[in-house]
Amino acid sequence: MITTAPVEVEAPKNYINAEYGLKSWLLTQDHKRIAVLYLISITFFFLIGGIFATLIRLELATPAADLVESNTYNKLFTMHGIIMIFLFLVPSIPATLGNFLIPLMIGAKDLAFPRINLLSWYIYILGGIMTLYVMVTGGVDTGWTFYTPLSSTYSNGYVIATACAIFVAGFSSILTGLNFVVTIHRMRAPGMTWFRLPLFVWAHYATSLLQILGTPVLAVTLLLLGLERGLHIGIFDPALGGDPVLFQHLFWFYSHPAVYIMILPAMGVISEVISTFCRRAPMGYTFIAFSSVAIAVFGFLVWGHHLFVSSQSVYAGMVFSVLSYLVAIPSAIKVFNWTATMYKGSVLLSTPMLYALGFIGLFTIGGLTGLFLAAMGMDVHLTDTYFVVAHFHYIMVGGAILGYLAGLHFWWPKITGRMYSEAWSRISAVIVFVGFNLTFFPQFVLGYLGMPRRYHVYPPEFQIYNVLSSAGASVLGIGLLLPFVYLAFSLKYGALAGSNPWGATGLEWQTDSPPTTENFAITPVVTAEAYDYAAGQGAKTVVVA
Repeated sequence: MITTAPVEVEAPKNYINAEYGLKSWLLTQDHKRIAVLYLISITFFFLIGGIFATLIRLELATPAADLVESNTYNKLFTMHGIIMIFLFLVPSIPATLGNFLIPLMIGAKDLAFPRINLLSWYIYILGGIMTLYVMVTGGVDTGWTFYTPLSSTYSNGYVIATACAIFVAGFSSILTGLNFVVTIHRMRAPGMTWFRLPLFVWAHYATSLLQILGTPVLAVTLLLLGLERGLHIGIFDPALGGDPVLFQHLFWFYSHPAVYIMILPAMGVISEVISTFCRRAPMGYTFIAFSSVAIAVFGFLVWGHHLFVSSQSVYAGMVFSVLSYLVAIPSAIKVFNWTATMYKGSVLLSTPMLYALGFIGLFTIGGLTGLFLAAMGMDVHLTDTYFVVAHFHYIMVGGAILGYLAGLHFWWPKITGRMYSEAWSRISAVIVFVGFNLTFFPQFVLGYLGMPRRYHVYPPEFQIYNVLSSAGASVLGIGLLLPFVYLAFSLKYGALAGSNPWGATGLEWQTDSPPTTENFAITPVVTAEAYDYAAGQGAKTVVVA
């Protein structure tokens, strides 16, 4: 009789424990690890931007300049805008959740260019370090829009350094978008047709087109600004024969599409969350998918509505006004289809769904108030008032950040393999929603009454609304800080999540939590439509060949 010793089969290594040591993380080419590096980095810059926001609201609690001087206040809101927009909002979902999930969702083992993916993170960090250098050496006081001739002639000496920081960080955005486009085109699993792609992937595909086509325009604009300020070449300064309105055209040609760079990925998150927690395929899948592309296309055609009170002609203003109303249509399609998906659905109010509902409400308010700004007559009254500040934050904070929090809570069990406290996370979601509305809704009233933005001294009759806003910011801050506590706690003490704790469809839920280093042991073959809940919580979405 011949016997053989049992062969020990090594358990598959996940992306966390495959290697140990800081060096392995800093040199990794694993898209999941790079996503975690981004997550840590953008969280740091979010905290820095939040500190600036806190100082702004403390100053505005009283009508007088009690806390900081005028020039310091200018630097506070400028650095808040630069850090939050270019170092948090633009990369928040694509660089973290997009990086982590897109290969998993399409059945690939990694992104198309792993080395470029790591390079994009290092470029982002370099841009962030350059921004921090500007911050600690004196800051910049132009506002995040860098309007000329203030930025090209009269501002302090850190404009070029700030422009260089944003110029560098922009390349990270371009490389990430390029990587996503090539990956989605070339690396989909067998059977993963375009109309079997998750809507999260569609949203990132549209976002990537915006990043690739729009970001170079901002880079060129900042380069021209630096040349004018450093070499006194007449481009934007009228004293040198330039045109300051040209700067606004170039800047907003990027910066309005940049709004959709920030919001489209969040829309992709909401589509996934609503489908999962309503146990239904999204109503109008094709319409939602194409509306993402339509938003990307229209996004390049509406920059002129930022110039209604400039020297732009009335006829050009009328065209941009009409186009601005048209761009609302694909956004409305998404909201209507999300609502239809929830109608008669089996809605489960877990934390990601609470954030999704908050997103729909706040984004809708932000979108509807944007129509006021798209009307030339109203815009003349509301331009550069707190109405614009409130509208922008309802889109960016109420939309992009709530979408980010919905996605982070939805995929946190997949990223870490651990569940978080559902009770604390629900409390946090409610606090964020209440605090946000208390912070920014009074600013609509302030803007209607005529309080200009970027002023830190104001008439006493506006104080009640500013006190409400500052009190709301305290509540919002508590709500945003709570996830740091319970998510960190879950890393060690959270219950094991399993591969599919939400019973969702999609390839990312067919692999381990956390995913193995190679994502899939064998290339999956997709045999069913996206969101096929009739197949039994995704069990028949895929077979393995």
